[in-house]
Amino acid sequence: MSRTVYLNGEYLPEAEAKVSIFDRGFVMGDGVYEVTSVLDGKILEFPGHSARLQRSLNELEMKCPVTMPELLAIHHELVKVNNIDEGLVYLQITRGNPGDRDFAYPDDNVEPTIVLFTQAKPGLAADPKAKKGIKVISIPDLRWHRRDIKTVQLLYPSMAKMAAKKAGVDDAWFVEDGKVTEGSSNNAYIVKNGQIITRELSHDILHGITRASVLKMAAEAQMEVVERAFTIEEAQNADEAFYTSASSFVMPVVEIDGKALKDGKPGPIAARLREIYLEESKKTAV
Repeated sequence: MSRTVYLNGEYLPEAEAKVSIFDRGFVMGDGVYEVTSVLDGKILEFPGHSARLQRSLNELEMKCPVTMPELLAIHHELVKVNNIDEGLVYLQITRGNPGDRDFAYPDDNVEPTIVLFTQAKPGLAADPKAKKGIKVISIPDLRWHRRDIKTVQLLYPSMAKMAAKKAGVDDAWFVEDGKVTEGSSNNAYIVKNGQIITRELSHDILHGITRASVLKMAAEAQMEVVERAFTIEEAQNADEAFYTSASSFVMPVVEIDGKALKDGKPGPIAARLREIYLEESKKTAV
């Protein structure tokens, strides 16, 4: 059965949804996006994702074509009509179609393009990789320096995912000036002597919604959090490592650049944080 998607005010079969070749999201990568998880048919962390969406739009001087209540209603309708119990809702807003290609932003009378679609992911919360842990490699961080804006410019992260795949591992962590910035599509952490260590917020990393929630929950559980950069060598000699993202929640990392951490198995802090996050985020899901 064909998915129903949302495009510029209409719910359409996916095969009927069309966007102009002059849309700036297509020719310029001039757009932003968000991904929210769905568990038990409900949206996780919508207030955080909608706030970050508005921030990204503001940073790019782009207007939002819908209100946040309208956006939530669209999410709910797509989850309902596509019968999503566990999965994702992808949202993208671009600067729209000015009628031709130009580097300069179009006039304000050009309407943004807004697209949403669902992805069914049965077993999302019970991902077996969370029990086994994943392996990562490190690669140089060659992205632009406004990583705090969640744009659709995802070519280098895609290249990182492919580098990991070719290396026979699961993902890649970016390194800049000798320190880990973040993962290809996630925020990175290590655990040493009971301290949860992750890079501080800046233009250098995405301000993860799951990151914010996990750090808050960790503090509430009397876990010590330190926000600072760390090296790959530190990570390889850590007691644990993990990453967070909207679609993976808390994912243990058991090998970095070919070196296993400790006994090569997920550690107790990552496991506990995943458990807490899933439990608490389901309570506030809408």
